[in-house]
Parts: sequence; structure tokens; C-alpha cells
Amino acid sequence: MEISTIIGLILGFVALIWGMFLKGAPIESLVSNPAAFVIIFVGTAATLFVAFPLSELKKFPKLLKMTVVKPKIITKGELIALFAEWATITRREGLLALEAKVEEINDDFLRNGMRMIIDGNDQEFVQDVLTEDIAATEERHKAGAQIFSQAGMYAPTLGVLGAVVGLIAALSDMSDVEVLSHAISGAFIATVFGIFTGYVMWHPIANKLKRLSKKEIEIRLMMVEGLLSIQSGVSTIAIQQKLAVFLTPAERAHILEKGAGQGAQTESRA
Repeated sequence: MEISTIIGLILGFVALIWGMFLKGAPIESLVSNPAAFVIIFVGTAATLFVAFPLSELKKFPKLLKMTVVKPKIITKGELIALFAEWATITRREGLLALEAKVEEINDDFLRNGMRMIIDGNDQEFVQDVLTEDIAATEERHKAGAQIFSQAGMYAPTLGVLGAVVGLIAALSDMSDVEVLSHAISGAFIATVFGIFTGYVMWHPIANKLKRLSKKEIEIRLMMVEGLLSIQSGVSTIAIQQKLAVFLTPAERAHILEKGAGQGAQTESRA
């Protein structure tokens, strides 16, 4: 589970409720104004239906789930270790020896790439196909994140609309000053919801989806480099050094040190 999303949302609600309490604002007004809920949430949904095709909006629940349930993606360290193992097999037994490993690969992108190099396709062709696949994936991820970005842009504006509607209702009867003051106060609840959902929910969720997309794209770029290196027949240490550029300096030092030790053991056995 992506616990940071849950923590962030809880802190956001705590900040809102605690802040209202410290300011002396009636907290019960947050739940006693159904019109604000309708204008903000139904209104935001309406803007998304106008702005995006239904085929893209159908992905909304899945995208939202991704920010809470962490997608299962192979780590960079695991990927480097995997390619190091394959490089060793390739140099000893040849590229066709990896055919037995294809069905063990859980990632569709990596499995398809492995099949292409085993089938003897030209290296430039393999690179072009995989690069186009990455570009298409990145574009899909961008479209998904844009749904939440647009919701974050529309919600605060709808909050202003809700406040205007509330003020119209409040000022329609000014005979009772006390009732009028409560009505004006309630009119701005829609603004609170609009700003809160826009800048605490929708925009941050869009940003998290972009971060998840960036991480997945980096992993896929590593896969492309690893597959092309396997196809070229590079050594185990060389492929580790090549893929280590995707790591932080600390991670890189650890991987290369570990790889050098394994390489030395392999040479001694040989």
C-alpha cells in the first residue's frame, strides 16, 4: 500500500478541521451544507465529462487506486541482478539459452523484448519497437494524470461559483440579520471544499501519478539498455556498469561492489 497518500489525505482533513476549530468556525457547517457538496463534486465531475472522452474517464477508479495501492514494479537493483544473470548465461551458452527464461518473466514489456532478441531481430528494430512502446505508455500516463490536474483546476473555480450561489440565496431575504449572517457564512463552505479538493486532493494525486509514471518509464529504459546489451553479448560487469547509471551514487557503489565480487567468483570457478 502507498501509505504516503493515506497519510497526506488524513493530514489534510486534520489541518482543515483543526484550523476551523482554532478560528472558532462551526465545524458542523462542513456536513450541514449539501448544496456545497453538489456544486463541488457533481460540478467537478461534469467538467471532466465535458473535457475528456468516456474511454479515458473509465480509467478514473484504476488511476485513483494506483495512488493508494502501490503498483508491483521490479526494482532497479533486482533488474540489474536479473540482467547480470542473463549476461552470464548468454556468454556461456548463447542467446538461445535464455528461451527457457522467457516464461518466467512477469513483465509483459520485458518478456516481449526478450522474445524479439531471441528471435534474432535486428538490434535497431528491437530498439525502435521498444522505444515506441515506451513513448505510447508515457502518453497514456500523461493523459491519466491530466484528468486529475484538470479536476484540481476546475474545483476551486466551482467553489467561487458555490459562494456566489450561496450569497444570492442569503441576500434574497435580509429581514433577519442573524439568519443572514449564518447564510453568508454557509455560502463560503463551497469555496472551502473547492480549494481543499483542488489543492489537497486532485493536484497532489496528479503529481503522484506523474511520479509513478516517471519511475516506470525509467525501469523500462533500463530494460531496453539491458536487452540491447544482452543482444550485443557484453560481459556481466559491463552490463552492471551500464545499468548502474540509473541508480543513485550510493546504490551504484553497492551494486558495482557486489557485482565485482560475483564476477571474481565466476572467474575463479572458471
